[in-house]
Parts: sequence; C-alpha cells; structure tokens
Amino acid sequence: MLRLLSLAALLAGLPLTLSVQAASIDAASYGYPITNAFEATIGGTPPELRPAVANDEDIDQADYRLNLEAVRAETMPDIFWNGETLPYRLAQQDGPAPLIFIIAGTGAQYSSGKPEFLKKLFYAAGYHVVQLSSPTSYDFITAASRRATPGISSDDAQDLYRVMEAIKAEHSELQVTSYNLTGYSLGALNAAFVSQIDDSKHSFNFKRVLMLNPPVDLLTSVGNLDRLSRVELGLNGKPPSFDMLFERLAHYFKEKGRIEVDEALIFDLQNSKERLSTPAMASLVGSAFRFSVADIVYTSDLINKRGLITPVGMEIDYSTELVPFFKKAAACNFRCYAEQHLLPLWQQHNNGGTLAQLDKQVSLYALENYLKTSPKISVMTNADDLILGPGDLSFLRRTFGERLTIYPLGGHCGNLDYRVNTDAMLEFFRG
Repeated sequence: MLRLLSLAALLAGLPLTLSVQAASIDAASYGYPITNAFEATIGGTPPELRPAVANDEDIDQADYRLNLEAVRAETMPDIFWNGETLPYRLAQQDGPAPLIFIIAGTGAQYSSGKPEFLKKLFYAAGYHVVQLSSPTSYDFITAASRRATPGISSDDAQDLYRVMEAIKAEHSELQVTSYNLTGYSLGALNAAFVSQIDDSKHSFNFKRVLMLNPPVDLLTSVGNLDRLSRVELGLNGKPPSFDMLFERLAHYFKEKGRIEVDEALIFDLQNSKERLSTPAMASLVGSAFRFSVADIVYTSDLINKRGLITPVGMEIDYSTELVPFFKKAAACNFRCYAEQHLLPLWQQHNNGGTLAQLDKQVSLYALENYLKTSPKISVMTNADDLILGPGDLSFLRRTFGERLTIYPLGGHCGNLDYRVNTDAMLEFFRG
C-alpha cells in the first residue's frame, strides 16, 4: 500500500504544478479559481463562471436506439436484457445546420453530465448534436462493440464509425451543412482515431475535430489513476472513498447487474458529510475510475465467456447473487484488464507482441504523423491534468504546435464548463 507522505511524492512524474503551461496563458489572467486539481476534477467550475447554454425545454431532442444486429444477440446473458440496441441522443435545429458528434469519456454514457453540458453549449450555438456513449460503457460494449473488449483504439474507432454511419443513415432527412467531432478524456483519444478513419472513408469529411483533455500514453494515464485509488490515508488501512463507493455501487450492482459511476455520484460523495481532504479527493477520483474499469472487466468477461470473473457455463439471471462478481471485478485494475483481456486478443490478431507494443498502438503515438499533418484537429488540455505523465505535454507540443492550448488549471476536465474554455471551443468550430 502506498503511503501518502505528500501528494507530490505519490504522483511523482505527474504535471501537477504550473511549471509547464502554454506561454500565452498564465493562472492570473486565466482566472479559473480552483487551484486544487482534484477539487476541479470532481466539482468542475463554480456556476457563476459557466456560460449561458440552452435549456432542455428549449431543445428539440429525443433518445433513439440503434439496432446494429450484433452477432452475439442470441447469446446475450439475460442480465443484459436491454443491451441489444445502442441508445444515443439527437438534438436538432429547425433547418440546415452543422452537426457535431460528442464522444463520452471512460465508462460514461451518452446522457451523462459532460455530454449533456456540451450538447447544451453547441445547441445554443446553432449545431445539431449527437451524443454517443464511450466504447467502454456498458451499453456500447453490449450493443456496438464487435469484440466486446474495448481498449484497442483502432477497433473502438471502427465500432464508433459504424455507429455514426448508421445514425447518419437513420436521420437522412436531417439537413447537415458540415460534420464536426469532439470528445473528452478517452473520448478525445477515440476522436483522433475516428478522424483518421474518416480521412480514408469520407462518410463525414469532418470540418473540425477537437480533442478535450486526451490521454497521450494510455497505460501512463490509467496507471496514474490506479495509483490514486491505492492512496493510504492512515484510516484503518483503506481509503474511505473506496469503501464509500463500494458500498453504494454494490447495492446498485446487485439490483442492475452492472456498475455505474457518474459525475453526480462523485459530486454527491464529495459534498455529502464534510469536505474531503486533498488526499481523500485524490483517492475518490482514483476509486471512481477503478469501478468504471470493473464494469468493463465484468461485462467483457461475461459476454466473451472468458471465465475470469464469472464461471463459464454459469447461468446469470436476476436471481443470481452478483456482489461476489462485483468484488472480483473491482480487484482488477486497468493493467490487469490490459494483461488478461486486451493483450491476448491483440496478440491473436497481430502474431504476438508485448504489452508495451500494444500500448504504443492504442495511444496517440500511433497517430503522431497523422496528427502532425492534419490542420483540422486541435487539442485543449490542462497543465495540471491528472492523466498526463512525463513527456506527454512535450509530445502534444511537438505534434500539434499552435493547434494546442494548455490551460494552467482545471485538473482532468474540470474546466470544460468554464466560460474561457467554452468561448475557445466555439471559436475553434467557427473557424
């Protein structure tokens, strides 16, 4: 167990100071008031500093379900009764308008907090908006992932692209003047791979692609978050945030057969009794990520009948006691998932290979030449982003040049709803 002597010692190598920033943006002129990266990550921007966005009652929107005729539909476990069709949300303008696809971050559904905020922002600016769940979410894994093993970025992008083409076909009457793409966190990494596919297939010919707080090296990013979940606070040897989340989510898992961690739950835990300390907030962020990974592990294992979490041949239905499987899945962090699920699948289709080689293929390094030469793609990130490691900002600088914006504060996606950021987003897509 790691001992928290200081946050800097725990997160050795993470860019949590302001020593590395975009030259044109300093903390004083930027004006974002939250200097604690973990607090920003959990709480986001104070309401008075957020932009005016569209109200739900003023948005012409509806939820749809996409039937992709997954080949495993007949063998889908009963506990995934609603997993054969993929839900998504479309908000449409009254008349011709540009359209923007939004890809959610790790484990997040299309209707979670950040896609909803971005929808309201872009809709108010005159865009049709399509909200997509992350390829790592339960609904995408069950209904749209061909291999039900998310994390191989090229495969995830192919699955996303197939979904986007199907949505375009389903709404052929929609008057679209141009197509655009954005994603946050893992969704930003997905957006880069999707953009590369589109440059070959030309189904959309994206005008602009914006990556918000992307991971650069996937294993580095998830390693950072895994370490946070193991912070020892000196309280009975376990982080209280992990116990709080486990208790809340175990009950949910018992009822639903899957795990759901969203912004509302984390914010509620942070504000429920007393304000958490910085180490406790760090542990809470890491623990939330661990449980998102647990959902991936459980869902992928059960669909593929690997037997690592649930015994092969065991009938899983609503009478099955699921909490023991939840505990087993929660014990598997992302590296465990990569080694036990991703790597064997990747080796099967690539004549072997190591985890380090896989990491290069699923991270932004695999797209370096493409990203350097694609002027339509830009990145916005933060100097104190929790998921960045040594050398990541240097990679982004040499790859994107003037197409990169580094804000000095905001943690991981905590400033997506800050007026300075949203003004820059809208300006980018108007360009």
